[in-house]
Amino acid sequence: MASKRLWCTVLGCNNEHSSHHDVPKAEPLKTQWLNFVFEGNLPPDQPKCIHVCANHFSPDCFINEGQYKAGFAKKLLLKKGSVPTIRVPAAPPGEASTSEELAMACQKKTPQLCTAGTQTLRPRYKSTGTQTTMLYPDIGVGSSKPLLSSTSIKRRSNKRSRLELEEDPFGASSSMNVEEPMESAYDPTDSVTTLTEPIDMTFESSKPAHKTATYIVYENCLLQLFERCPVCHCDTDVRRTICGTFLAVEQRCSHCDFLRKWNSQPIIHSTPAGNLQLSVAVYATGASFFKVKKLFRAMQLKMIHYTSFRIHARRYIEPAIVHSWKKAQDGMLQQLRQQQNVVLGGDMRADSPGHSAKFGSYSVMDLRTSRIIDLQLVQSKEVGGRDNIEKEGLRRSLDLLRAHGVTFDSIVTDRHPQIQKFLREANIMQYYNVWHIEKGVSKKLLRIAQSKDSEKLRKWYRSIKNHMYWTAASSSSWQERVAKWTSILNHVQDMHTHDNPVFPRCLHPQHTTRDKSKWLRAGTPAFCRLEKILRNKRILKDVEKLSPHHQTSSLEAFHSAILRFAPKNVVFSFLGMLCRLYLAALHFNENAGHPQATTAAGEPLFKVVFPKYKKGQCYAKPVKAEPTFHYVDNLLELIFEKVVVDPTPYIDDILKISIPEDLTSQFEKPDKLEVIDSYVSRFNQGHV
Repeated sequence: MASKRLWCTVLGCNNEHSSHHDVPKAEPLKTQWLNFVFEGNLPPDQPKCIHVCANHFSPDCFINEGQYKAGFAKKLLLKKGSVPTIRVPAAPPGEASTSEELAMACQKKTPQLCTAGTQTLRPRYKSTGTQTTMLYPDIGVGSSKPLLSSTSIKRRSNKRSRLELEEDPFGASSSMNVEEPMESAYDPTDSVTTLTEPIDMTFESSKPAHKTATYIVYENCLLQLFERCPVCHCDTDVRRTICGTFLAVEQRCSHCDFLRKWNSQPIIHSTPAGNLQLSVAVYATGASFFKVKKLFRAMQLKMIHYTSFRIHARRYIEPAIVHSWKKAQDGMLQQLRQQQNVVLGGDMRADSPGHSAKFGSYSVMDLRTSRIIDLQLVQSKEVGGRDNIEKEGLRRSLDLLRAHGVTFDSIVTDRHPQIQKFLREANIMQYYNVWHIEKGVSKKLLRIAQSKDSEKLRKWYRSIKNHMYWTAASSSSWQERVAKWTSILNHVQDMHTHDNPVFPRCLHPQHTTRDKSKWLRAGTPAFCRLEKILRNKRILKDVEKLSPHHQTSSLEAFHSAILRFAPKNVVFSFLGMLCRLYLAALHFNENAGHPQATTAAGEPLFKVVFPKYKKGQCYAKPVKAEPTFHYVDNLLELIFEKVVVDPTPYIDDILKISIPEDLTSQFEKPDKLEVIDSYVSRFNQGHV
């Protein structure tokens, strides 16, 4: 736009305006514009440049009329093919008729400004301006008390503020909406710097609150938009109201009584959308509220209060999590009901190591698809101690599967004695995870290999470990598993034929070894100790039940994923722990079986790792593709579109959960003041 102002050349119009529009180059439109300007009497010599002001166009001809009136655009933009249709009354006789005379006459008086005047996007700050201070950073949702509170500081000392804060900005009696027609879209043509990507603002403004892009805006940059009145360009009074991450700005001009109210976030049922979205994001991703609070504090970002976070969790987030898990679980159980040869895997995870665990969660997985199909959270008080948690969790899971008509062939677990007895009495085929048995055998081998007369066992340590996995994977019956397992005692003596008819000889090809010192001899201390370990009665019984194909390594990986959502060093309530277990299951099931990452050329991606237990040895580990978090998007959509609107049916699902009493409920709660009075320091210098 030119720096000088242009006069409208329409006959009878003497407006000096910053939004003038030149005659378009298209011939049909040019003729219509000329007919409008000269009222059909086209002069033989047309002027080279004709300017028409915005007053001669109807409102539907402009693209950004709302932004212009609100002061967020410097000039009006016409739609393609627009034609002027509005005329002003003709100039009375005796007044200036030519543009030169009109200009001379208007220089003697102040030009008239339209109500939709332009506004400079980056006004200069004066030392006297309006600021506000915040009394409380956040409020509790649903309180009957006033939700927001703030005070104002005068922007100009010679001007009295006429604004009063409303008692309840989110209540029915007050409105935080903008009174002037202000759009949330931003005109890219008014940007100081060129945008790198085109944005469809119409599409952006129609998005729901939880799907709208969010930006970090600094306070001094934001308040520049409200420094001047968009009508008279005078300094204005600005009142800020802060509620967590929510900011409401009220701008009023004392000269022309211009009033504008602006919210940084939509209000959804008396709850700022950003506050609720932040609570959902922190909870659903397994982040720590207090760590996020430290991050926000370091960046000077406004943060909700922990009380608000807990209210959001209790009213909206936890009911939505329980509903999402139950819905996903019903779909998995319906699929399993129609399948056969289902192989389950089960294991328990405690919230703390040792026998001091308060909660124990039992997880049941479909080992063919590596998806968690059930989770049972048991409190130690319910079953009389930590030792009975695993059996109770398995019993509840199997009862749930039977209630949904799911039949399964076998279950792979660890060697817990209570689980063995329970499954044996229930006539359920049980297999053992190979890793649990191999780990116990490996520890014993390392212990005896440290003796001087058993150093040869170190050369066979890795081979014996691999032999156990090969025994489990290559055998079809328990007799074959035992025969292959005990054949290792002949193999270490360089004897490859065996007396057992089930496995008469080794399957590897015959070859002559170069290192003859590695072979063991019968009767030596090293061989006797090895035979004692491998032929142990309990080991042989466990080898009979080695799982032939499916293992619980995926289940162990799920237990590692739980640490992201429920760390063992953080104390949670029963419902809080249960919801975090459901979140871990939703995350794990969504990313179960995600493919291996590839390079730009399409080759599989690996990384070389040096684990500590291998003592300098390395191996190649496949790099998995980046995980997805669609379950978080689904939770946001469910909460914003359904739970916030009517949380009653979702809260009813929470009420159906049997929540046990806390461990301290069996004790009488003493008076707090008495406990404080009885406090004595260990280093008390008083008389004993």
